[in-house]
Amino acid sequence: MQPLDQPLHRPLRLGMVGGGPGSNIGETHRQAARLDGRYDLVAGVFASDAERSRAFAATLGIAPERRYATWHAMAAQEAQRDDGIEVVAIMTPNSSHYAIAKAFLEQGVDVICDKPLTTDLAQARELQQLAHAKGLIFGVTYNYSGYPMVRQARAMVQAGALGEIRLVQVEQASGWASTLLEAEGHKQAAWRTTPAIAGPSTVIGDLGTHAHHLARYITGLEVSELSAELSTLVPGRQTDDNGHVKLRFSNGARGLMWVSMVATGNLHGQRIRVYGEKGSLEWVQEQPNELILRPVSGPQQILARGAGYLDPAARRASRLWPGHPEGFIDAFANIYTDIADAILARRDGVKADPLAYTFPTVEDGVLGVKFVEAAVESNAHDGRWVDARLPQ
Repeated sequence: MQPLDQPLHRPLRLGMVGGGPGSNIGETHRQAARLDGRYDLVAGVFASDAERSRAFAATLGIAPERRYATWHAMAAQEAQRDDGIEVVAIMTPNSSHYAIAKAFLEQGVDVICDKPLTTDLAQARELQQLAHAKGLIFGVTYNYSGYPMVRQARAMVQAGALGEIRLVQVEQASGWASTLLEAEGHKQAAWRTTPAIAGPSTVIGDLGTHAHHLARYITGLEVSELSAELSTLVPGRQTDDNGHVKLRFSNGARGLMWVSMVATGNLHGQRIRVYGEKGSLEWVQEQPNELILRPVSGPQQILARGAGYLDPAARRASRLWPGHPEGFIDAFANIYTDIADAILARRDGVKADPLAYTFPTVEDGVLGVKFVEAAVESNAHDGRWVDARLPQ
């Protein structure tokens, strides 16, 4: 029998907005939600065209009356049902996140939202305040924090294994948009490179917010100031596609961030290196089951996912025994499962495993939007140092 101070693991009733035909991220969300059996997808609007949305919903086995034409209708009608959705996942273009999330929060529905949270800091802070006022869970899918060895790195830094952190180098430099894809009918490239939809910076909003969160998550430090150079390297593109950002952290540490859509030949290109007074850690997302530890004196060590010597946070995030790789979907599912634990604990009035509460929250989303704003301001003033902290 489950302890009374733990949430019951019944599936949550899930609705989705976005992620329809041809959406890779939509299928990623659905697989993540299904993996641990913590959600039942019961409602959704999956495309801006009503007929396409309903046809796609049918392929997912959603009941006809819950195949909605618009998210406005979904928010209003699900709120009237005794079996209405308990949580909504939002995976639409950036500029729509605010209005959709606000509508569901107002109906008392917990939210899982893709990053960046919004394209405007005032709107992001409004969502934060509304979630708090309603007492709701609001998760943001900075999904790389779901990898077991990222959680191991975080635990080691917290335990003082590296000593005082001095340097942080973080990259997310891919080559997916090294050509002018948006002129070739590429749907994802088209909206991601349109400032009115993607926001004031494509490369920082799309990739830099992930790198920013990863650095904060592992080190426990906040970025206090930044100096950014944002460039447009593909001729004809209407937004930035490469960024170099110098970072100053809250403890005095220094950092460098490189984010790019035009690192030709790179696949995903995410990597972080954290240097302290006692040693350093390195994690590469394309080899996610390993974490490299380099002590100041002693041999380099490669820590492996699934090993019994790892921190409980890393073990909680693992499903398979050592030597059997886990990857992107597993990490994404960890975020979904942690959020499910938190939602059920709140709804059942009990306590969840404290390790569940490391998932990215609306606060992380707000800080990501502030980071975009600061980088854009710095770039506009030729790389001037800009305060990246939220005003009190």
